[in-house]
Amino acid sequence: MKIFFSVGEPSGDLHGANLIRELRGRRADVQCVGYGGPRMAAAGCELHEDLTRLAVMWFARVLVHLHRFWDLLSRADRYFRHHRPDAVVLIDYPGFNWWIARRAKAHGIPVFYYGAPQLWAWAGWRVKKMRRFVDHVLCKLPFEESWYRERGCHATYVGHPYFDQLRAEQLDASFIRKQQAADGPLVAILPGSRTQEVKSNFAWLLKAARLVHRRVPDVRFAVAAFKPSQAELIRGQIARAGSELPIEVHIGRTGEIIAAADCAMAVSGSVSLELLYHATPAVILYHVSRTAYFVQRFFRKVRYITLVNLLVTDDLFPRRVATYDPTDPVDASVLMPEYLTCEDKSGQVAAHVVQWLTDPAKRKRRVAELAALKERLGHGGASRRAAEYLLAELGGRKRPALRTHYPFGTQFVAPHRGAA
Repeated sequence: MKIFFSVGEPSGDLHGANLIRELRGRRADVQCVGYGGPRMAAAGCELHEDLTRLAVMWFARVLVHLHRFWDLLSRADRYFRHHRPDAVVLIDYPGFNWWIARRAKAHGIPVFYYGAPQLWAWAGWRVKKMRRFVDHVLCKLPFEESWYRERGCHATYVGHPYFDQLRAEQLDASFIRKQQAADGPLVAILPGSRTQEVKSNFAWLLKAARLVHRRVPDVRFAVAAFKPSQAELIRGQIARAGSELPIEVHIGRTGEIIAAADCAMAVSGSVSLELLYHATPAVILYHVSRTAYFVQRFFRKVRYITLVNLLVTDDLFPRRVATYDPTDPVDASVLMPEYLTCEDKSGQVAAHVVQWLTDPAKRKRRVAELAALKERLGHGGASRRAAEYLLAELGGRKRPALRTHYPFGTQFVAPHRGAA
């Protein structure tokens, strides 16, 4: 059995790797190929290209790499035509993956979306593409299954695959103990996994850190960088700021830093689930350009951008969509204050951190609320359930026949020998 993967995000690389291990653990003859990242390669996937190196956002940045995406699409189309995988599995990365799905369906190959894009949040009209090009959606969040089914898609809730990774992760206990034993409270700074996110957000997080330090002089900060190049970028910004902050930059220590921290300042993303898993109070920032902020107002259908907040809200799709406001009673249930903004919100970000550091009762209450949500939703098993579904579904299908590609959608079929 051969399964083609198309994965373009670092987080998707992680989920794809776990799914591949589950598939190969259940069927030794499963061959996984396609586009992904280093984690998928380590799990046994034959990578045709490391697509995670092209994890870009916003239209202008995609245009710069358009020729590369076109080449990757052409290569995938040729592979579908000549090698006929039994299925195509997509993980996030919708801009490119819609085209992969389109070509797979043109060749009669079933398509499964594992960790589908959050169409319900910003692009509901694209559900038409999901109906047309995807055979089944394997949903990460509880409310997604009904949302897709109500719109004519085949969907099954399997759980969020990030919890599988968190439950299996072996953290460095000595590093955590060392951080917790040092004098003063520790605040984690989590600037995102994409370099673009780091460039857009770290300066504001650094400014918030300076404000926190003024109010809580014995505080310490630990920055979790995703890769060395981002660590250098972060160290450069710290040096140019010229401050005397007690701040350290670590690479590949996100889990340990979150586990050791008293609270955190983070860029919006799946890291909010990691913060939930460790019950670490956090404030979320997502700073974008004025143009991007203006555009998103016309597309966003939900009030919150943080997954943890979406899991606890009573009104997922409000009639009036706005952003989080700490003074609005509507936001009383929010577990992670969040700021989607094009302005300077460093003061507001710092205020939440200062409150948790100076009011032990409020911090303890937030930790308890996060722990309760984790107990309810933070169970593993998504990778296992997705693998079982895929194998059961594909086990009942006939392998797609090889088809030769011809221009204009025509195809020559040779007559059977002996035909008149």
